[in-house]
Amino acid sequence: MFQLEEKIWFWLLLIIPVVIVIFLALQLWKRHVQKKFANEQLLKRLSPNKSTLKSVLKLIVLCLAFASLTIAMVNPKIGTKLETIKRQGVDIVFAVDVSKSMLAEDIAPNRLEKSKQLVTQIINNLASDRVGIIAYAGKAFPQLPITTDYASAKMFLQSMNTDMLSSQGTAIDEAIQLAKTYYDDEEQTNRVLIIISDGEDHNNIATSVAEEASDEGIKIFTIGVGDTKGAPIPIKRNGIILNYKKDNDGETVITKLNEETLIDIAKEASGQYINGTNTSEVVETIRDILNNMDKKEFEAKQFAEYKDQFQWFLGLGIFFLLIDIFLLERKTAWLNSLNLFNENL
Repeated sequence: MFQLEEKIWFWLLLIIPVVIVIFLALQLWKRHVQKKFANEQLLKRLSPNKSTLKSVLKLIVLCLAFASLTIAMVNPKIGTKLETIKRQGVDIVFAVDVSKSMLAEDIAPNRLEKSKQLVTQIINNLASDRVGIIAYAGKAFPQLPITTDYASAKMFLQSMNTDMLSSQGTAIDEAIQLAKTYYDDEEQTNRVLIIISDGEDHNNIATSVAEEASDEGIKIFTIGVGDTKGAPIPIKRNGIILNYKKDNDGETVITKLNEETLIDIAKEASGQYINGTNTSEVVETIRDILNNMDKKEFEAKQFAEYKDQFQWFLGLGIFFLLIDIFLLERKTAWLNSLNLFNENL
């Protein structure tokens, strides 16, 4: 297991392609100027020891040195000790609606991005709970199994979009059914499922499935994103709105937040409905709910000690810099005698 301590330094690697472009431009300019002065044969006679290969080699060595020093500043760390940690927490599964209606912009920046923000902030306020993520539209899809790795959870969350599932719709019932498979301890009393959606369920059987989930000890909390007044679903290309989604009659589709469905689902599963407009209020409500729940003790293995590895890359960078300093641009006598690249022909 490894960690990258200062990832921001990776941006310095963008300097390498800039240096390469400048080098190529400089070589072309030199060749252009030299052609004005003399032809190629005369230039070879005037500077017989000049090596094009050495110039390219120096550039490669310099880029390697810069890359090594950049990685040294990032400071990669390797886990050296694996420990089993006992924690107390609740298993929380997030079911995020990724149907096309979540692109509506009646809540900034749009319903899906707002959902991601809500889940991210909830995860940021967790301590020792385990989390899992489900994406659903017309079908439900397991995105991340139960884990204590919050960084991975947020990474998977940010990759979610409305194109990841081909079947459209809002099958909340399938998300609840899939969530049942996430909880791996039959003796666990508190199982939490948080559904983030606009509530446009197209099969109307989610409430009965929620009741079944409640019988298995799953409490469902629903968070509604959107506006009850509704909004059209934009069709964009490169961030520019081209049109709005239309129905079979050519009328613009208006998608509305259906709080009724979400309230019924939460009620059937001993949970609570929360309006997702105010992020801080949502986070505070969820925090209070979780704090009042009985915690389950579980074991988790994690790396407890990490050792810095920057020194290896620092040494490598200095080594490449020394090579670059002592690597002259003129031809090496013994290498020139081998004539590997037919430079004298």
